[in-house]
Amino acid sequence: MITSNERRDLIIGFISGSILSILSSGALWYYYRSSSTTSTTATSLQHRGTTIVEGVDGLIGNTPLMKIRSLSEATGCTILGKAEFLNPGGSSKDRVALNIIKSAEEAGILKPHTGSTIFEGTVGSTGISIAMIARAKGYQAWIVMPDDQAQEKYQLLEKLGAHVEKVRPVSIIDKNQFVNLARSRASQFGKEDDKPLSDRVGYFADQFENEANFRAHYQTTGPEVYRQTQGRLDALVLGAGTGGTLSGLTCYLKPLIPNLKVFLADPQGSGLYNKVKYNTMYAPTEKEGTRRRHQVDTVVEGIGVNRLTRNFDIGRQWVDDAYRVTDDEAVRMSRFLVREDGLYLGSSSAVNCVAAVRVAKQLGPGHVIVTLLNDSGQRHLTKFW
Repeated sequence: MITSNERRDLIIGFISGSILSILSSGALWYYYRSSSTTSTTATSLQHRGTTIVEGVDGLIGNTPLMKIRSLSEATGCTILGKAEFLNPGGSSKDRVALNIIKSAEEAGILKPHTGSTIFEGTVGSTGISIAMIARAKGYQAWIVMPDDQAQEKYQLLEKLGAHVEKVRPVSIIDKNQFVNLARSRASQFGKEDDKPLSDRVGYFADQFENEANFRAHYQTTGPEVYRQTQGRLDALVLGAGTGGTLSGLTCYLKPLIPNLKVFLADPQGSGLYNKVKYNTMYAPTEKEGTRRRHQVDTVVEGIGVNRLTRNFDIGRQWVDDAYRVTDDEAVRMSRFLVREDGLYLGSSSAVNCVAAVRVAKQLGPGHVIVTLLNDSGQRHLTKFW
């Protein structure tokens, strides 16, 4: 027979067990709910495109900053590439073209849907970006290019509705050099009309000297890199053609990160390496008449030049050092990245990556290095690939 004391102990035990069971169930429920919420939040934070943008120009910028695994593992540094090939026009030049056109509109030079035409001399990527944005905003595009570029670039331009004029590669001092010819075409535009429209103009984009190029990267690319790295980066490595990207990024980041080192990646035949290293544009092997091509003796497109542009000069004093990258090194790097990372890049991006590895070896393990992945290999199939 159960005594009153035993009955009391059983009741207390039953109540205690029930309380512990409820508490345990509640704890498990809270744990799984918290885990589920955390997981959902983490996943949602990884999604891009959380807002609706206005037109194709709204897709430009805010490109991801990706860790290049193979190069990071090989060097012990964190090598990051800003995926500019994910811009809608396929390159970092989308930023430049958009800002050049917007700046001309704000200045009252360009007005949409008036028959105005934008002229530019380019080796391809800037022309493609101008053609895309011009079409979206109600302009025509006239692109003058050397006739020895990758065929995909001409094809893309034509599909975008641009007028493509191919010319023989010659020195910048020649009036028929592709940039000079684009300037001339713009100045002559509309003069043959009997009754020219007052708002119909020919506008020369002038990417090499137009500071809207520099401002595009100072106002967008630089802040993006700073935000994505939270200001924790040790080196910036990139090539230069017009110089706008290098100057824009450097002038924005250097004052915020005083210990940041900036390195120029320059292809063979370009004079910018010597300008940074020795403050002289030419080496004896790069004088006119000693190169196979009049512009830059390399298969690399988009970077390298043998004159000092206004956009490059803006940030030149901030560049700490320079590396020369050969065609062979660029080609081998591009194949390595496809094999190891599935990363299919164009020639200038490969040059940037070669130089980034050299910088990593110079600085030693543990440093954070940022470079630009300017465009993909898709527009370099018939030349670089």
